[in-house]
Amino acid sequence: MRFSLRLVLCCVAMLCGLAGLAGAAATPASAGHQIIVVPIEGTVDEGMAHLVERAVARADAEGAEALVLDVNTPGGLVASAFEIRDALLSAKVPTVAFVSRRAYSAGALISLAAKKIVMEPGSSIGAAEPIPNDPKHVAGLRSEFKATAERNGRDVTLAQAMVDKNVDASEYKKSGAILSLSAQDAVRAKIADALAPDLDAAVKAAGLAPAHYSNVDYTFGEQLARFATNPEVSGLLLSLGVLGLLIEMQTLHGIAGFIGVGALALFFGTHVYSGFSDGFVIALALAGVIGILLELHVIPGHGVAGVLGAVALFAAVVLAFGPAFFFVAVQAISIAIVLSVATFWLTSRAFPENAFMKRLTFTAAQGPDYVASTDRRGLVGLAGVAASYLRPAGVASVDGHRVDVLTEGDFVAAGSPIRVTRVEGARVFVEPIKE
Repeated sequence: MRFSLRLVLCCVAMLCGLAGLAGAAATPASAGHQIIVVPIEGTVDEGMAHLVERAVARADAEGAEALVLDVNTPGGLVASAFEIRDALLSAKVPTVAFVSRRAYSAGALISLAAKKIVMEPGSSIGAAEPIPNDPKHVAGLRSEFKATAERNGRDVTLAQAMVDKNVDASEYKKSGAILSLSAQDAVRAKIADALAPDLDAAVKAAGLAPAHYSNVDYTFGEQLARFATNPEVSGLLLSLGVLGLLIEMQTLHGIAGFIGVGALALFFGTHVYSGFSDGFVIALALAGVIGILLELHVIPGHGVAGVLGAVALFAAVVLAFGPAFFFVAVQAISIAIVLSVATFWLTSRAFPENAFMKRLTFTAAQGPDYVASTDRRGLVGLAGVAASYLRPAGVASVDGHRVDVLTEGDFVAAGSPIRVTRVEGARVFVEPIKE
C-alpha cells in the first residue's frame, strides 16, 4: 500500500516537473521570443491579404520579436497589395521582407512596406507598371510607391521609377523603361538593406535576435481559393462545367448537370472570394448559360440567344480573372475548349456502342417514326437503263436495282441508257448516255 502511494506521488511529481519544463519552454514564445514567418508566394490575391492581416494581428497580440515576409511573387492584384501594405505599416512589431527570388509589381510594394528589406543574391525587385498603364492608374500606383518609400526612408525616385517609365533613374535603367533592380543594385541604391543567402542569415542581417520561427499557414478557404484560381485548375473547372452541361442536355439524368454546375460555381465563387471579381460576374455568367439553354431548347435555329449567351459567358470568364489577367483568362478558356472537345470526341469514339454514349451522340439506329434513306453514293459513275420515261423524274435500273432518279431537266425515253452523275441525300441524278 505504501509502495503504491509512493509510486503515485512520484508520478505526480514527474508530471508536475514535465509541466514546469513545458511551461518554461513555452515562456519565451509567449514572451515574444518568436519570429512569425509569412509566405508571400505566387499571385498576390485576397487570400494572401487575409493571411497577412491575420499574421500582423497575431504578431501584435503575442508581442512577437518580428514579422518576416518570405517574398517570391510575380505580382497580382493591386487592391490586395494595398491591403497588405496598410497592414504592414500598421504593425507594432518590426517587419522584414526577405526577397528570396523576385518581388515584382505588387510584390515590390509589399516589400517596400516592410521596415527592412533583405535580398538573396540573384534576386530582383521592381517592374511594377500597372495594367492598364493609362495615366490615371500609373499616377495612383506611383503615389502609393512614393508614400511607402517615404514612410520607411527609401529613395522615392527609384520607387516611383518602378511604376512610371517616365521617371528619370538613368543610373539604374534606360530611358523609357520600367525600373527593376538586382539584389546588388538594390543594396547600392539603399532600396534594400542587406544581402543574405537564406532566411536565418536574413534575420541576422536585419538586426534581429535569434528566436523561434512560427510559420503562418493559409486556412482551408484561403487555400481552396488560391488553388482554384490557378490558370490550369481554372481551365479544368471550366472543362468540367462545360462537359457537365453538354452531357446533361442530352441525358437529363441530373448527375452530370450537378457536377457541371458545381464546377462552374467553384470557379466563379473562388474568383469572387479571392478578390478577382464580384457578383456582377456571376450574374453575367448566369445570363450566358440561360441564353445558351434558350437557343438549344426554347428557340433553336435563331442564333441570337445562343451568340449573346456565348459572348456573355466568355466575358464572365475573362472578368472573373480581372482585366489585369486577360491573357491568363484566355489560357484557361483555351484549356477548357481543348479538353472539352477532346474528351467528348475520344469518349464517343472509344465507346460508340455504349448505351450511355448512344444518348450523347446521334446514331444510325432507325425508329418507327423515322426511316433514314439508303446511302446511294456508291452508284455515282455507274451506267444503267431508264425503266420508265424520265420527265425529269422516273425509275431507272442501275446495277440490277430499281432506283428512283432525276435528270437535270432533260426528257429521257424509256429504255435509253443513262449514267448516275451525283447523289444528294435520297435524290439520285442521272444523265442520258449519248451514242
